[in-house]
Amino acid sequence: MYKNMIRIIFGVLFITGLINCQSNEKFTRDLWSVKFAESFLARHPGAVTYDEYMTKNDWNYEQGLMLESLREMYFYTGDKKYYQFIKENLEQYINEEGSIRTYKLSDYNIDKIKPAGAVFFIYQVTGDKKYKIALDTLYKQLISMPRTKSGGFWHKKIYPYQMWLDGLYMGQPFYAEYSKVFNLPENFDDITHQIKLVYEKTLDEKTGLLYHAWDESRQQKWADPGTGKSPHFWGRAIGWYMMALVDVLDFLPQTHPDRQSIINILNKETEALLKVRDSSTYVWYQVLDMGGREGNYLEASASCMFVYAIAKGVNNGYLPEKYLAEAQKSFEGILKQFVKLNDDGYFDLYGTCRGAGLGGKPYRDGSYKYYISESTRINDFKGYGPLIMAAMELEKAEALKKNRSKVVLDNYFNNEFRKNKKTGQIEPFHYIWEDTTDSGYSEFGQLFKKYGSNITELKEAPTRENLENSDVYIIVDPDTEKETEKPNFIQLKHAETIYKWVEDGGILLLLANDMGNCDFEHLNILANKFGFSFNEVSLNRVDGKKYDMGAFINLPFNPIFAGVDKIYMKEISTITNQEPFETLLKKEDQAVIIFKKVGKGYLFAIGDPWIYNEYIDNRRLPEDFQNYKAAENWVKWILQLNYVSEN
Repeated sequence: MYKNMIRIIFGVLFITGLINCQSNEKFTRDLWSVKFAESFLARHPGAVTYDEYMTKNDWNYEQGLMLESLREMYFYTGDKKYYQFIKENLEQYINEEGSIRTYKLSDYNIDKIKPAGAVFFIYQVTGDKKYKIALDTLYKQLISMPRTKSGGFWHKKIYPYQMWLDGLYMGQPFYAEYSKVFNLPENFDDITHQIKLVYEKTLDEKTGLLYHAWDESRQQKWADPGTGKSPHFWGRAIGWYMMALVDVLDFLPQTHPDRQSIINILNKETEALLKVRDSSTYVWYQVLDMGGREGNYLEASASCMFVYAIAKGVNNGYLPEKYLAEAQKSFEGILKQFVKLNDDGYFDLYGTCRGAGLGGKPYRDGSYKYYISESTRINDFKGYGPLIMAAMELEKAEALKKNRSKVVLDNYFNNEFRKNKKTGQIEPFHYIWEDTTDSGYSEFGQLFKKYGSNITELKEAPTRENLENSDVYIIVDPDTEKETEKPNFIQLKHAETIYKWVEDGGILLLLANDMGNCDFEHLNILANKFGFSFNEVSLNRVDGKKYDMGAFINLPFNPIFAGVDKIYMKEISTITNQEPFETLLKKEDQAVIIFKKVGKGYLFAIGDPWIYNEYIDNRRLPEDFQNYKAAENWVKWILQLNYVSEN
C-alpha cells in the first residue's frame, strides 16, 4: 500500500509539473480553476454553450451548469470576462419580452430550470425586467410541477410519479434562491421536503448510497416492485444530489428546522462515497459499488462533483476538516486520470459519461449492462463545470490555510481622539484595531487574525514604501474638520500612490459614512481615481432601537451574503459607479457596496463603516441579524482574492 501511494504521489507531481511548465504563459493565473475556465472560454467564442462534442443549441441544464461555474469564477477572480460570457450567452436565448427561446413551460421538464441561476445573476446586476420575466416563468414552472402523492416533483411530465436524484440539482438551488430574494419563506419547507423525500426513497441502508431514482407508482420495468427504487448506484446521479445539498444551503435560512438535517445527509453521503472510492486512483467508477466488475470504468463527472461538494462542505463548515485532504487526493486523481493538455495549449477533460437515464425510447432499464454501455465524451459540460468548481473550492481552502497576509488599517486620514472617561487620558478611537469599545474595529481585526493575517495600523500618509509589503489596506470614514482639529485630507498624490499599489496586486477597502459624518470631498478624489464616487446622502435612518429600519433582507447571491438572511447597516451613503456588474448590494436602486478588479488587485467600497464593534455581532442587534457571519464571509473572500492576486 505504501509503495502504491508513493507511485501515485510521484505520478501526480510529475504530471502536474509537466503541465504547469508547458502552460503557465497561456493563462492569466497559475491556478487550476483559471486554467480550466480560460480553456473553456477559448473553446467557445461567441459565448456559446455548445461545440463539436456538446451540440445542443437550446436552453438546457448543461448550459446552466457551465454558466453557474462561470458565475462562481467571476466572484472568485473579479474578472469581467466571466460576467460578459454569461450575459452574452443569455442574450442569445432571452428576448426583450422575457421569452426564452426553445423553452416550453408545458413540458414540465425540471432540467430546464438549471440556467435560472445565471439569469438571477444578470438580473440582479442589470435590473432589466426581461430577466425578471424569465425568472418568474421558470418559477411558475416549478411551483406548478406535477408531483408524486408524497409531494415530490416529477422529474419530467413524460416520467410520471418518478423522482430522479438529478432533478434535485436542476430545481432546488433556484427554488431556494428565488424564495430568499423575493421573500417567500413558506417555500423552504417544500424545498427541504424534496431533498429529504428523495433521500428516504432512494437510500440503501446497507451501503448508505442512493439509487438513481424512485418510481412511486412501481410501474416502470426498472423499478423494484416493492420499493420503487432503481437497481444501481450511478455515480453522477449522487453527484447531482451532493451539489444540490451544498448549493441549497447557501440560501436556506440559518434558523430553518431542517437545515441540520440537510447537513447530516451531506455528512452521511460523504462517508458512504469515500468507502466506494477506487483505492488506487482516488476517483470513482461509473457504477459506484462495482469497481472490479468487467466493463465498469472510472468516470470524470461524478468524481469532479464529489470533490466540489466535499470541498465546499468543509469550507462552509458543514463537513469535518479531515475530508478536505480526501477531496484533495481525489482532485489529484482527476488530474492524473482525466485531464490532458491539448496541442493548442488548453486543458481537456476526458472520461465523462455522455448521459444516462431511465425509461424513455429506446427503453433504458437501469441495469449494470445499460450503465456501462453509455460512452464517454471529451470536455462534456457535465464534467467540465464541476471540474472548475472543484478546483476553485480547493484553492479557496488553500488560500486560508496558507494565509499570512498583512492587513493595514489607516490611522492617518481617520485619526480621532477622545478623553477616556475612567482615566481622563486622551486616547485614539473610532474604527481602529485597538478600540475595543462600540466605536472600534477590534472585532473586525480579530476576524483577520482568526484566518492567519497580521494586522497593523498605518499612522502616516501612504507611500509606495510603506505600502509595499501590505496585502490589504483599509480606509474608513476620513475625518472632517468637525471631528479633528487638523484633519489629514486625502490628496491627489495619495490617490495616485494607492491606485498604483492596487494595480500591482493590493486589495483596498474603502468605507465611507453618511452625510455630515465623512469628508466626501477628499475621499472622492481617491474614489474618482477608481472610476466611482460616494454620494453625500443619508439613507436607512433608524429611530432609536427600531433596528429593522436599518435591515437589509432578501440579500443577493455573492460571497459576502452566502448563508446570510439579514444584515444591519444604518445611515449610509450611496455609490455612483459606471459598471453595474460591480454592484454587490443596493438600496433604493442605488449601489451601497461595489467590488472592482483593478489591474492585478481589487477594490471594495461601502457607503458605511458597517462592521464596527457595536454592530458586527449581537451585543446590541437582535439575534436574527447576521452581520458577524457576513463580515466573516467578507474576510474569507478578501483573503481568497489575495491568494488569486498572488498567483
